[in-house]
Amino acid sequence: SQSWEWLYWCYKRFRYRRITENITYGNNGLVATPVTLADANTSLTAATNGGRVNIIPDVTGNRIYTLPSPSAGLHFKFIYGGVAADASNPIISTGADANFISKGGITFHDIDGNTTASVFPNGSSNSKLTVNVPESIEINFIALDSTNWAIWGVVAADTAPAFGDQ
Repeated sequence: SQSWEWLYWCYKRFRYRRITENITYGNNGLVATPVTLADANTSLTAATNGGRVNIIPDVTGNRIYTLPSPSAGLHFKFIYGGVAADASNPIISTGADANFISKGGITFHDIDGNTTASVFPNGSSNSKLTVNVPESIEINFIALDSTNWAIWGVVAADTAPAFGDQ
């Protein structure tokens, strides 16, 4: 029918319009270009940082990376991009005590104590994660709804990461 042909024409005409800047289709399927974060306090956005690997550089001081307001399904992945242990602390914040890290946890590998432990948010009021002098990071955040984030990942460092309020 004519309506089916019109829908197919619209699909072919507009299917790549919204994602060509951040995502490409290659030999390995959809590929999202990683984002190297600035060595500065930075507010992240869903359009630029969401659904992508965000590389935290070897920062020259404590840096706060602020997530946007949560929207169910919005995902952020962070990795450490330095080549040695960092002397400063990257901090990932929800931006306000109205948005919480309410589910999940981080596996912590103590690089000088040969121990592994889990570190959890309190489930009700924590809204930031401080990654103390990291050597290796892989941290994921996913928005559960318009208020709450879940977190999972691994941190290797001398000092355990710490959840806290704003």
